[in-house]
Amino acid sequence: MKIAIAGGTGLIGKALVDYLHKNGHEVIILTRQTQSNSSSGSPRYISWLNKDSSSIVEELTEVDAFINLAGSTINTRWTEKGKEQIVESRLHVVEELYRLIRTLTVKPKVLINASAVGFYGTSEEETFTESSIKPGTDFLAQTVVKWESAVRKIEDLGVRTVYCRFGVVLDSNAGALPQMGLPYRLFIGGTIGNGRQWLSWIHIQDIVRGIVFAIENNDVRGPVNFTAPEPVQMQEFGKTIATVLNRPHWLPLPGFALKLLLGEMSLLILEGQRVFPEALLHHGFSFQYPHLFPALKEIYKK
Repeated sequence: MKIAIAGGTGLIGKALVDYLHKNGHEVIILTRQTQSNSSSGSPRYISWLNKDSSSIVEELTEVDAFINLAGSTINTRWTEKGKEQIVESRLHVVEELYRLIRTLTVKPKVLINASAVGFYGTSEEETFTESSIKPGTDFLAQTVVKWESAVRKIEDLGVRTVYCRFGVVLDSNAGALPQMGLPYRLFIGGTIGNGRQWLSWIHIQDIVRGIVFAIENNDVRGPVNFTAPEPVQMQEFGKTIATVLNRPHWLPLPGFALKLLLGEMSLLILEGQRVFPEALLHHGFSFQYPHLFPALKEIYKK
């Protein structure tokens, strides 16, 4: 397949590009800045934002799938300026994608667009699936609502569209896990907040396999939760890290301390949602790491 990726240099993007390249797919990475292309020809880099789409249409002829993983990180202090950047970066990329895809004579078969389980808001009691259509009211939930709403005009062009509502992605080198695991490595790990908040997680390898599964299966469309089928509460998550790393789980981090440190962004850790991947399971996707302990064992063996 010929696949174009915006946001191909982030945590998920790097793993996905590597997987696609190894499996013989032609990969084009849409970048903000000009980069040199390798002699092998794949992946190929194209500078695209705020440029005349006619200048790159030829290179994107007969692209089978577009994947949008681009957007400013949410792992920063949520000042008013920071919030604006988080929202606008996502909407701007979607607008540019729409402008580009609209000009293509042959439209891609599918658009895979990043999203987040933050759509559902936070709860200690509810379980959310793709059938849960009422969004939350916090900043992250409303950001996802705006993001997915903007993408719908690409769907209106006749392109099958998948909204990948990612949970917490577990990887050894990047994302949330290195920071969450560091206190345990230093022998000071313990329960964060009240410990009852849910963590809907997924192994990076299942993210990559799930995206490819969504590309290849024409029945997959709309919101799709990318989370393992076994969400856990934060206290259990911490105890599992401690077991895998052979470290104690003893020093709690009070919620108020984290709020002082991170401000509003602390809700990412102190509050959560129990999310179930109903759509992926319904369509026959098989998780390589459905359970937390084996997932962490695989990650920390590296």
